[in-house]
Amino acid sequence: MSKARQLRNLIEAPEILVMPGIFDGFSARLSQASGFAAGFLTGSGISEASMGWADQGVMGLEENLRVTRALAACCDLPLIADADTGYGNAVNVHFAIRAFERAGVCGVMIEDQVWPKRCGHMKGKEVISAEEGAAKIRAAADARIDPDLIIMSRTDTLATHGIEEVVRRLTLYAEAGADLLFCDAVMKVDEIKAIAKGVSKPFAVNMGFGIRRRSTTPLLSPKDLQDLGVSVVIYPRMLTAASIQGMKHAITAIKESMQTGKVVDRPDLLVSFEELNELVGIKELEQLEQKYLLPDHYVRKYAGSSGH
Repeated sequence: MSKARQLRNLIEAPEILVMPGIFDGFSARLSQASGFAAGFLTGSGISEASMGWADQGVMGLEENLRVTRALAACCDLPLIADADTGYGNAVNVHFAIRAFERAGVCGVMIEDQVWPKRCGHMKGKEVISAEEGAAKIRAAADARIDPDLIIMSRTDTLATHGIEEVVRRLTLYAEAGADLLFCDAVMKVDEIKAIAKGVSKPFAVNMGFGIRRRSTTPLLSPKDLQDLGVSVVIYPRMLTAASIQGMKHAITAIKESMQTGKVVDRPDLLVSFEELNELVGIKELEQLEQKYLLPDHYVRKYAGSSGH
C-alpha cells in the first residue's frame, strides 16, 4: 500500500487524524518517534524557520520545495505540504502539484487567497473568486500522478464573506476534486460544527497557540473535534512556538553565564548529546559505515594504488 493510500485511509477513518505541524528535521523525526501517523508541513513554520520572515508571501515555490524534499526524505510519515496559493494561476498550480508530488509528499494544500498570501489569522486577507478557486483545485486534482495523492483545499472566506460562503466554496472545491476541506481561522465552536455538517467530504481544522492568543480558533481536544464532525486536526504553529520558547530559555542561560562568570548548568533545558544523535539517525549512519566503508588497514593499503 502506498503512503498516499495510507494517508487517505487515515483521513477517511472514523477516528480523527491528528497531525503536528512539521517545519524542520527535528520536528519531522520527533513527530515520527512520538508515534504520530502523519504530519502537516506548515508553510508558516518553513517560511519563518528557514528564511526568518513572517508568513506573508515572502517564501516562493523553490524555497518551499527545497525544505519539503529534505523533510519527506528524513522521515517515513505521510506528509501534506502547504503549497500556499499554488504560486500563480491554475496553470501554475498544475506544475506546483507535480513538483510537490515528486518531492515525496502524500498530499498538497491549495488556498484561495490573493497572492501574496498571509497567515490565516492575520488581518488584511483577500480572496480570489470562487470560480477561480475551483479551477485551481480542478487543476491540482488533474495534475497528480498518483490518484491517491490528497488534494486539500483551504478557504479563507470566513473573515471576508461569512460562513455561508465558506460552505459554498468548500462544496465547489469538493466537486472540483478536493479530498480534504479546510477553513482557516474558524472563531466559534458552532461554526466548526456547521461547516463539518454542511460539506460532503472530510473537514479539517487547525488548533493554535493556546490561551495567550485571542481572536483565533477556540482550543478543543481531538475528541471534542471528532464529536463535532471533524476528520483531521492540524497543529501548524505549536512546535514552532515551543522551539522558540526553548531557545529563549537557552539564550537566557548563556547570558546569565556571561554576566556572572559562572557555568550555568541547566540539564532541564536540554536533551543529551546521545538523545540528539539518536533522534537524527546516528545508528543508521553507523550501520551504513560498517556495511560500506573499508577497515582502516584496507584504506591505507590501497590508498596509493589507484594508478596516480
